[in-house]
Amino acid sequence: MISNQTLKPRNGYLNKLIAFKDTEPVKIITGIRRCGKSSLLKLMIKYLQEHGIEDKQILAMNFESMAFKNMTAQEFYNYVKEHINTSNRTYLFFDELQRIDGWEDAVNSFRVDFDCDIYITGSNAYLLSSEYATYLSGRSVEIKMLPLSFAEFLDFHGFKIEEAASAFGGKRKIIKDQNGIIYEPAEAFNAYLLFGGMPGIADIGLDQDKAMALLDGIYSTVVIRDILEREKRRGQRRITDAALLRKIILFLADNIGSSISATSMAGTLFNEGLLPDDARKGKPSTHTVQAYLHTLTESYFFYEIKRFDIKGKEFLRTLGKYYIVDTGLRTYLLGNRDRDRGHILENVVYLELLRRGYDLAVGKVDNTEVDFIATKYNEKMYIQVTESLQGEEVRSRELAPLEKIRDNYEKIVLSMDIDSGTTYNGIKALNIINWLLEQN
Repeated sequence: MISNQTLKPRNGYLNKLIAFKDTEPVKIITGIRRCGKSSLLKLMIKYLQEHGIEDKQILAMNFESMAFKNMTAQEFYNYVKEHINTSNRTYLFFDELQRIDGWEDAVNSFRVDFDCDIYITGSNAYLLSSEYATYLSGRSVEIKMLPLSFAEFLDFHGFKIEEAASAFGGKRKIIKDQNGIIYEPAEAFNAYLLFGGMPGIADIGLDQDKAMALLDGIYSTVVIRDILEREKRRGQRRITDAALLRKIILFLADNIGSSISATSMAGTLFNEGLLPDDARKGKPSTHTVQAYLHTLTESYFFYEIKRFDIKGKEFLRTLGKYYIVDTGLRTYLLGNRDRDRGHILENVVYLELLRRGYDLAVGKVDNTEVDFIATKYNEKMYIQVTESLQGEEVRSRELAPLEKIRDNYEKIVLSMDIDSGTTYNGIKALNIINWLLEQN
């Protein structure tokens, strides 16, 4: 059985799985490679073992293993049939299942033929394609997994959050490492921005050379295995140029939080000489760029956010924005740059809002923009992100879009300024680090 000795808790995700335990829907955990999906399956197995489920009731298969990776769908079905427990409910765990062509048929058959509870991971949104939906429409639930949050980053790297007396009165947060050395939260946060939240970095420590080597491996795996090889297997051959793919990745990483269209990207790549030598004979078509963008969001490397006209109450079809799944991957791609820190902070806030279960859009109000409209059930809030609110001109510019919104939903500005609980015409000004460390 799987060893659980080195597992770190990811309770937010684990609790979502536990909530659906022994229910009909197939539990599908999606996210970029190496973000912790396999460990989450192990955490769920550990939970089952601790709550009375016997080892013989648990069947786990990792399709990255040579033992299973070349299976056909029929061989997959036969293997499970031979090893499934027939006297009690069996808990089935399938890791990186998208590597099996026709897996949908097998999983649907397990549901029909056996008393089982099914958990699946996949590193590509193709796992949830229209074909899949045909087989399991209404019978699956998706758990969207991301790299570590800032709070998880601290935990994984052995930091503890404590409170100490503040020179301004009251309490302030401090951070201690395993040796008792004290750090200011901003120091740890800067490390988080630099190294990112891939759990594997915790195993090697905050050593930049080692971390970049690990991130290089993740990048190569995502690009080569999850994009180029998958396209070849699917026979669609939409994504054939590895060099062009890398240029588009670099462009998106360099322009996180900026309004982008496929047409303008194609023009910029061509006009600024950013295309590989063999592609400079002509500008890539808008259709080509769109295909590459779709593939990058499908592999969870980037996330797209649409613009919403707050006054017109409709989504706009042009000029969406893209955020990268991990700031460490951005460091790997572009180096340690701080000139666009505001957009980096936006990226962190975007991912945190996704973790907290919000649906997100960029808000357009007249000729200004609100960074995020965050909605969940009947809850809504407007969030602006900036490095600082210091200075009248900066403060006026950042508050102006929020002040134009006439409804009564919560309005927040997040910055690196010390959190004093200041409000401006009902708009809360909060420190981004304190906000990230809030209990959710």
